[in-house]
Amino acid sequence: MPETRVDLLRHGQCQGGEIFRGALDVALTDEGWAAMDAQVATHAPAPWERIVSSPLRRCERFARAAAERLMLPLSLEPGLREMHFGQWEGREYTHLWNTDPQLARWGEDPERYTPPGGEPLADFAERVNKALTALVTRHPGEHLLLVTHGGVIRLLLAQAHEQPRRSLRQFHVPYAHFSSLVWTDGRLRPWEDEAP
Repeated sequence: MPETRVDLLRHGQCQGGEIFRGALDVALTDEGWAAMDAQVATHAPAPWERIVSSPLRRCERFARAAAERLMLPLSLEPGLREMHFGQWEGREYTHLWNTDPQLARWGEDPERYTPPGGEPLADFAERVNKALTALVTRHPGEHLLLVTHGGVIRLLLAQAHEQPRRSLRQFHVPYAHFSSLVWTDGRLRPWEDEAP
């Protein structure tokens, strides 16, 4: 199977402040949209052949506009949604750090600990990897732009750099982060040895 280039763009800043928003379907702020626009402008005219997006509107609405502007096909991939944070959904990070010791344990070892009522990391990884494998199988040798979430990107970067899943937090993925990977020989690797 030929190499498939996979560029990753995280959504920008969202409405609602610094909260766990996992499965919450919230919109981008104007600043978040502008930051994503700037990333696409910086990396265009990359020879993307299609855009694939999480269906959550903080990704989908921007991806749809970018696809129209760049005259590219767009597909939505439910497997690229963010991890579901269960009872933490909609809660402020700082409040939880001060009130829920489970958050610190999850941060240190997300494979062993799961947000209360949330999605286990193993299930999340299986969902994302199944979606990615299907994409590269359907579009071998293409150059894809995936518009997705911080957790998805950290997971894929950890895999590409052959790091254990418990090390996800070592990968700095701010809003509107852009990175490039390549799928070759049945696995991900960094494009041109990008550093974490």
